[in-house]
Amino acid sequence: MFSRWGHFAYNHRRIIPLIIVAAILALYFGFGTKLGERMSQEGWDDPGSSSTAAAQIEMETFGRDNNGDVVLLFTAPEGTSFDDPEVFSAVSDHLTGLREDNPGEVSHINSYFDTRNPSLLSEDGTQAFAALGLEGDGEQTLRDFRAIEDQLVPESLPGGVTTQVAGATAVADALDDGMAGDILRAEVYALPAVAILLLFVFGSVVAAGMPLIVGVLSILGSLGVLSILANITQVNVFAQSVVTLLGLGLAIDYGLFMVSRFREEMDKGSPIPQAVATTTATAGKTVVFSAAMVAVALSGLFVFPQAFLKSVAFGAISAVGLAALMSVVVLPSIFGMLGTNIDRWSLRRTSRTARRLEDTIWFKVPSWAMKNAKLVTAAIVLVLIGLTVPLVGVKFGGINETYLPPTNDTRQAQEDFDDSFAAFRTEPVKLVVTNADNNQLIDIYVQANEVEGLTDRFSAGATTDGTTVLSAGIIDRSMNESVIDQLRAIDVPEGVEVYIGGTPAMEIESIEALFEKLPWMALYIVVATFILMALVFGSLILPAKAIIMTVLGMGATLGILTLMFVDGVGADLFNFSPGPLMSPVLVLIMAIIYGLSTDYEVFLVSRMVEARDKGASTDDAIRYGTAHTGSIITAAALIMIVVCGAFGFSEIVMMKYIAFGMIAALILDATIIRMLLVPAVMHLLREDNWWAPGFIKKAYAVMGHGSDGPETTGPTGPTRPLDEGEEVTIHEAVPAEETVASRSGRSTAEDEELVPFAELMSRLENKRRSGDSD
Repeated sequence: MFSRWGHFAYNHRRIIPLIIVAAILALYFGFGTKLGERMSQEGWDDPGSSSTAAAQIEMETFGRDNNGDVVLLFTAPEGTSFDDPEVFSAVSDHLTGLREDNPGEVSHINSYFDTRNPSLLSEDGTQAFAALGLEGDGEQTLRDFRAIEDQLVPESLPGGVTTQVAGATAVADALDDGMAGDILRAEVYALPAVAILLLFVFGSVVAAGMPLIVGVLSILGSLGVLSILANITQVNVFAQSVVTLLGLGLAIDYGLFMVSRFREEMDKGSPIPQAVATTTATAGKTVVFSAAMVAVALSGLFVFPQAFLKSVAFGAISAVGLAALMSVVVLPSIFGMLGTNIDRWSLRRTSRTARRLEDTIWFKVPSWAMKNAKLVTAAIVLVLIGLTVPLVGVKFGGINETYLPPTNDTRQAQEDFDDSFAAFRTEPVKLVVTNADNNQLIDIYVQANEVEGLTDRFSAGATTDGTTVLSAGIIDRSMNESVIDQLRAIDVPEGVEVYIGGTPAMEIESIEALFEKLPWMALYIVVATFILMALVFGSLILPAKAIIMTVLGMGATLGILTLMFVDGVGADLFNFSPGPLMSPVLVLIMAIIYGLSTDYEVFLVSRMVEARDKGASTDDAIRYGTAHTGSIITAAALIMIVVCGAFGFSEIVMMKYIAFGMIAALILDATIIRMLLVPAVMHLLREDNWWAPGFIKKAYAVMGHGSDGPETTGPTGPTRPLDEGEEVTIHEAVPAEETVASRSGRSTAEDEELVPFAELMSRLENKRRSGDSD
């Protein structure tokens, strides 16, 4: 199938790119440019939780609680206080003008300067605050804030009074700005850096430009798809950063594999049409199945109830799918037009066929690992388990101002306000009580005030016949779980309903929902990827090995992240505050790491399977696959690390977490796992690597694996003959029992004139280089 598509792409090489590029541009300019206005800041909660029900009842009964939207914290200069009539009047006039000039955005303002309520003034009289409620609901709240943002801090107040801006909407705006900066940083820094790296890898301007074309088209297309989705369902603003990170990195990686295989085919002297077909049938097929692995891992996020995870999954899957589509649809057609011009505008003139595979580090390191297989396996497994140990100390929380850098103005304002006016925290815990009479309400109120960890007693925020909202602050976020558990233990009178709401309850219930669904996500991903890899590899042992190694690598990565983001290793260097992690982000990084690890595993092992299908022994196939893919997979990992590095400088902790998680996973996967652990374990498994029941082998053959050229019958099933000059130049001696004939069942006497596989490959290679056509 893939080979036929390669021929079709060559025969229509001029029209296919035009159609695809036109479609992508129409998608982006028709929808993608409107993405910013369609994104949501919401979607972190569990829709079926008590906190969501509490918020819904409160909204329907009393309207949105907007008291904590924006907080203006005023500080008098040293030696003065807000009892000074001139200072008092100036601030009061500023707030009055703010309300009168923005009737469509400002709902109300509660402040010390209106009521002279002493609880709104600090004990020493040097700090006071004003709480602004915004008119809009949902995403309109953020638009209202941005409409008045420039007016919040007056140009001058008498005596040098300073004004700080805090509040839930102000924090949300700061987080949104940080994510927008991530996209800009990727465009301004990551793309040029990747272009330079591709030039170094390929040595040719034209070849280096091919993966960039795939990357740019994939991002434009995925933003268009994300915009369409945002018009239908809730898409969190955070999804755009994740889509850009994954889409750009994987698209360039896939393009890199396609270009490398095409140049390899051209180096063999293959005619251009055949080179395009072979590239599509080998690298193209691997790209499609690798993308499927990543998509399956990300689709596991649909198991969870949070709209945030669903929206990220939608966007990331569309980005990965478009990256694979661009690679196998657009690039083969461009290859057909370029031909030998793929090496046009070369910056360095080197012969890629001058060195033997066995002279490369990608051959020598796996060979050493196989010679010391037991020691290497035991040592690496112990190292990975050791790196996993810090994960035991992981802590979870919610999104708040601590996800901003310590130097961020909004974060500092929020922390100053919380310290000075703890009883007015903008994240109160709430009790929404329905169907209670006065006596029952008093009983609940008394029990609630016995809870430990509150900043003050519960107060009645709103009351109607049958529904009452009680609210109180929590001394510290670390006590959220304890307070919620105590509130759940309240003895509720029969017939009365008590819903625990507010941000603290939402965070705790979100964590509980995630861990309830996590086993189902894990089961789904493992089973689905196992089936896919079994079909790709024609084996049941190789998928099992891949999943075990992926879990080991994931555990080590999460342990490293816990050391950094919970325990604080590197916090000062990378400008973030350690603390609890958002549980949805942990689940997201697990899906991403799993997808990336299986992605690279498919690229590596597919080349081993390809060699095995041509008759190679197990050890020869391991060396062949690692040596042929080593430099390319390493380059792909470096490119992804460069892209992740741009996001590692994000102002948002959750984005740093994902970026550094991917970097750690890539480094582990591209070094000790792929170069050492995979060869060592496969050497120990020997012939068991290739075992599968008959129906798996049949499915493997039906899907076209191992049959991209003219078919013959080989020792492991349908195979194709070696292309002239195929580089399997492995010169180590092979025992007589490992000859092709002996593996196919012939007797020893019949084998006397047969040569080992490696020696046969060496002879073919020497003939090609000497120009002998016999």
